[in-house]
Amino acid sequence: MKENNVIAKKSYQFAIRMVKLSKYLQTEQREFILSKQILRSGTSIGANIEEGLGGQSRKNFIAKFYISYKEARETHYWLRLLRDTGSLDEKLASSLLIDCEEILKLLTSILKTTKNN
Repeated sequence: MKENNVIAKKSYQFAIRMVKLSKYLQTEQREFILSKQILRSGTSIGANIEEGLGGQSRKNFIAKFYISYKEARETHYWLRLLRDTGSLDEKLASSLLIDCEEILKLLTSILKTTKNN
């Protein structure tokens, strides 16, 4: 991964947080269903970005980044749900939501720029 690729770096760091969050939810909160949902969507963001960066065409790049965007939207939903049901405290949820929103903004910008060029 290139060190100057902001979206790849941020999505990877976010995926690490999602793995740790999933472990926390399972061990501390005994929450198994939602922990698996957020693990899948939260780690899929970066995986699809990596696939897009290695894409064979511009069209493939855009398709993979759209999937990442959709996965980030889903992750945002699960984070809000976990916060609002008391499975996550406000401070942790806020930190994770800020990271997720930053990734969403970056993906939106990348997709707009790519489509317009």
